[in-house]
Amino acid sequence: MSPPDPERAKLDGRGPDPDTRAAAREAASAARQLGRQLAILLAGSVRWAARSSGRAAAGGAERLGGLRRRLARPASSAPSPDSAPARSAAPPPRRPGRWRRAAFALVALVAVPLLALLGYVLAAFLTLPPLGSVTTDPGSRALTVEADDGRVFATRGVFRGQPLTAADLPPHLAQAIVAIEDRRFYSHWGVDLRGLARAAWRNALGGGVREGGSTITQQYVRLTSLSQEKTLRRKIQEAFLALRAESEMTKSDILLGYLNTAYFGAGAYGVDAAARRYFGKPAKQVSLPEAAMLAGLVRAPSQLAPTRNFGGAKERADVVLQAMVETGAITAKEADAARTKTVTLRTPPETPPGANYFLDLVAADAKRLADTGGDVTVRATLNLDLQSLAEGVIARRLDAEGQKKKASQAALVALSPQGAILAMVGGRDYEDSQFNRAVQAKRQAGSLFKLFVYLTAYSQGLSPDSMLVDRPVQIGDWEPQNSNNRFRGALPLRTAFALSVNTIAAQLGDELGIPAVIATARKLGITSDLPNVPSLALGSAEVTLLEMTRAYAGVLANRTPLETFSIHAIRGAQPQPLYLHPDPAQTGGLSADSRSMMLDSLQAVVDGGTGKAARVPGLAVGGKTGTTQDYRDAWFIGMTPDLVVGIWVGNDDNSSMNRVGGGDLPAAMFRDFVQRASAQLAKGRKRPSAARAEPAPAVQAGAQPTVQPGIQPPAPVPVEASAEARGVPEVIDTGTLSFRGRVVRLAGVEGEGGALARQLARYLRRREVVCATVSDGMRCRIEGDDLAALILAAGGARASESAPPDLLAAEEQARAERVGLWGRDR
Repeated sequence: MSPPDPERAKLDGRGPDPDTRAAAREAASAARQLGRQLAILLAGSVRWAARSSGRAAAGGAERLGGLRRRLARPASSAPSPDSAPARSAAPPPRRPGRWRRAAFALVALVAVPLLALLGYVLAAFLTLPPLGSVTTDPGSRALTVEADDGRVFATRGVFRGQPLTAADLPPHLAQAIVAIEDRRFYSHWGVDLRGLARAAWRNALGGGVREGGSTITQQYVRLTSLSQEKTLRRKIQEAFLALRAESEMTKSDILLGYLNTAYFGAGAYGVDAAARRYFGKPAKQVSLPEAAMLAGLVRAPSQLAPTRNFGGAKERADVVLQAMVETGAITAKEADAARTKTVTLRTPPETPPGANYFLDLVAADAKRLADTGGDVTVRATLNLDLQSLAEGVIARRLDAEGQKKKASQAALVALSPQGAILAMVGGRDYEDSQFNRAVQAKRQAGSLFKLFVYLTAYSQGLSPDSMLVDRPVQIGDWEPQNSNNRFRGALPLRTAFALSVNTIAAQLGDELGIPAVIATARKLGITSDLPNVPSLALGSAEVTLLEMTRAYAGVLANRTPLETFSIHAIRGAQPQPLYLHPDPAQTGGLSADSRSMMLDSLQAVVDGGTGKAARVPGLAVGGKTGTTQDYRDAWFIGMTPDLVVGIWVGNDDNSSMNRVGGGDLPAAMFRDFVQRASAQLAKGRKRPSAARAEPAPAVQAGAQPTVQPGIQPPAPVPVEASAEARGVPEVIDTGTLSFRGRVVRLAGVEGEGGALARQLARYLRRREVVCATVSDGMRCRIEGDDLAALILAAGGARASESAPPDLLAAEEQARAERVGLWGRDR
C-alpha cells in the first residue's frame, strides 16, 4: 500500500494536525468577524442611501423653481442693462450629465440585491441553532419478527443500534465512508470550496444535480442541528455550523457522530443499526465488502437498501471499493478479493404483504408485554407455510367467484388448540386497506352464535337426542323464521343444530333464558356487547371473527376461556428474554358430557348439515355455518384435531351478497385451506424452541429462491418413455401449445393470451418440450422442470379449480411475489 497523501490526515481516528485545527478556529473567528462587518456595512449603506436621496431631492426642487421662474417671465421682454452683471456674477447651476444618472442607477441595481443578500446571510448567522440541537425519540425501537420456526420474515420500526466509539470503529469502515463521501475530509475546514466548485462544474455539464458538494462535517451538522428543508437559509447555516464544529470537535468525533446518525435504509439509523439490520452483527465486526456496502448506502438509502435492491447495493459497493483504491486506503488486489466474497443477509428480501395484518397485532402485543427501550426480536406464533396457504386460498376464491357473488372481502384466522395464532388474513389486500377484518370488524354472527345456545342446553340436562318441534314461534313481538320458510316438525337437537333450524334455537333461548346464554358466551371468551333480547339466540349481536374462533377453540381444547396469543418470546440486547409466553393454566373448562355432546353436534353440521361443503376426505371435521339477514355476512368456523379455523366473507359497506351463506364460500375456503394445512402439519417439521431463542438461518443475498415460505417444490411428473408430443411448440396461450398442428392443453392451467403468451413464446424459442398424458391430464416438461409449474410460478396463468397441490402452490408463490398476473400495476 502506498503511503497516505500528506494532504489527507491519518485515517486511524487521531484527527488533523494542530495547524489544520488552528486554521479551523481562525475560520470560525473569521465567520464571527464577518457577521459584525456585515452589520456595519449594512448600516453604512442605509445612511449613504438616505443622504443620496436627500441631495437628489434638493437638486430637483432647485431645478423645478428655476423652471417656474423662466416660465413666468414674458417672452417679449428684453433683458435690462442692470441684470447683465448679475448673470455674469452668478451663473446658473449645471445639470448633472447622463453618465452620472446611469452610474447612480447601476450602483442601485447592484447594491440593493447585494444588501438584501448580505442581510439574508446576517439573519441566517444570527439565528444559528446550537450544535446537536436535533435529538431523536429515545423511546423509539425496532422489532425484528421471527416466525414460529425461527425464520426472520419482517421488521418494524426504527433501528438505532449502539453508538460507536473510536475503539469500535473498524479502519476499513472509516476509510470507505471518507473515500466515497468526502475525500478531503481530513484537510478542509468543514466547507470544501474545491469540492463545491467541482460539483457545480459537473452538475452544469450534466444538466442537473448529479453530485453534491457537502462535506461529511456539513452532513453531520445537518443531521444533528438543522431541519432537512432544502432552502438557501439552511445551506448558509450549514456552512457556518460546519466551521464551528471543526473548531470545537476533532475529526474523529465528527466522523463518529456522522456514522451514528446517518440513515442507511430499511429503518436503520446509524451504522451499527445498519450492520445488525443487514448482516446480523455489530458494526465493529463487519468485513471489508460489508463495510463498502454500508458506505455506499448513505447516498441513496431507500433505493439501495440491500433488502430491497441487493443488485444495486452490490454495484454501489464496487464503486466504493474503487474509490478506496484511488485514495490509497486499500490496494487493487484487496479490492478484487473483496468483490469476490459473498455478502450474506440475515433478513428476507421483503416482508410478505399479507403478513402485515398479523404484524400490526404483534407490534401492539409486543408494546404491551415488554414496553422497554431498545431494539427487540420477537419470536411470533405465525406459521409461514400456513400463512402463505391462507392468503392464496382467500385470493383464489374471491378472484374466481367474488364478482359473480358480489363478495369483495374475506378474513381468516387459524388457531392451534393451545390458542396460538398460526395464520391471519385481515382482508383481500393490505396495501389497499390496513383495516383488519379478523380483529377490528364487528359483524352479526348469525347462526354461528347457536354454539352458546346449544352448549347451555347440554349443560342443563338436554342431549343431542332430545326432541323439539320445528314450528311457528312468537316470543313477544318477535317471530323468527327459518331460512327456507318451512317447518320440519319434531327434530332431535343434533339434527336441528346441523340444519341450523332457527325456530328451535329461539325456543331453546326462551326456555333457558337469554342471561344463561350470555353467561356461556362470556365463559368462552366473548367480550363484545351482548344485548339481553330474544333475537340474541340467532346471533343478532355484533362480534369479531377472532373472538368467535377463540370460543370454538375453547370447546375443542376444553379451556374456558382459551387465551389466544401471537408471541412466544421477546428478546432484547441481553441474553435473558424480556418475555416468555407462560404455559396455560389448567383451570376452567366444560363438563365432559356437555363438551362431548357439543363436539358431536359440530361434526353433524359437516357430515350432513349446512356445512357439507367443508368436508375433507379422511379427516374428522366439525364446525358451524352462520349467515346474517339479507346475506350481508357469511361465516364458517371449523375444527380438526390440530386446527381451529374461522372465516368471514362479506363487503365493507355491509351490502348484500348474491345469496352467499356460511355453507357456500366460507365452507369452501375452509376445505381448501384445511386439506393442505393438515398435510403441512402432518410433516411434523421440527421447530426451534422459542424459549431458547435459537437464531434464524441466514438468507443468501441476491439469490432468487424458487421456493417461498409455505410453497413446496413441485412433485416430480412421470413422463412415459413414449411421449405423446415432443419438440419446439408454438404458443397459443399460456396454457395451450401446438406441436405441428396438434394442440396440447396443460392440465391445471387456465391460459392467458397477449403479452404473457408472447413472453412464454420467447422463453420456449428453440427449446424442446416433452409432453405426456398422466393421471391428472397432459403434463409437459422442459429441461427436467414441469412447464405448468414454471408458468404458474412466474404469474403467467391461473391455476384451475381442479389443479393438483403442486400447481396451486406455484400459483401461491406468484401471488406472494406479485409477479405476472398478480403484479399491482396490472
